[in-house]
Amino acid sequence: MPAERLTDARILRLIAAIQAAVALGDPTRVTEAVRHALCRAIREGRDALPERVFRTHPERYARRELFRNGETGFTLIAMTWGPGQGTLIHDHAGLWCVEGVWSGTLEIVPYELTARRGEDVQLEPRGVIDAVAGSAGSLIPPHEYHLIRNPAREETAVSLHVYEAPMDRCRVFEPLGEGWHRPRERVLHFDP
Repeated sequence: MPAERLTDARILRLIAAIQAAVALGDPTRVTEAVRHALCRAIREGRDALPERVFRTHPERYARRELFRNGETGFTLIAMTWGPGQGTLIHDHAGLWCVEGVWSGTLEIVPYELTARRGEDVQLEPRGVIDAVAGSAGSLIPPHEYHLIRNPAREETAVSLHVYEAPMDRCRVFEPLGEGWHRPRERVLHFDP
């Protein structure tokens, strides 16, 4: 969705802040600045997102592109998580990302790749993060393996994700047992 169709001044300020952050170049500095901007936008604009962002998909979490920068390539994606919906362990295709919880609560489990055996990898969980509305975190490769889920029984959760570039595919990791996983490519789509 082009920026012209996003009319809320708070979201337009967030996009401008992301553009300024991307100009910093260094992924650590960029993601820190984006994380601060995203947290500020969440605090200031609980009602700033388009209504469509809050509609769940009956079978899986929903992904909706809000903005794509034609010059630098960064994207702003809203994800809507119905109760119990979540992802498999996945990567971000080598892209940095900042993820912020707009509403609800999300459970995030980061993983570390600890061994390789042919195409299979061993991934070990590194704790559980209970991310509440207003919080944000960043992923910088090679620390990009994680899963996300909405642990609520009734409440919908919404998160905003800022990616370095359009992320139209990633790898998901199918469990094989004893911490071993087999990667497979997943093509990502957007919901209306």
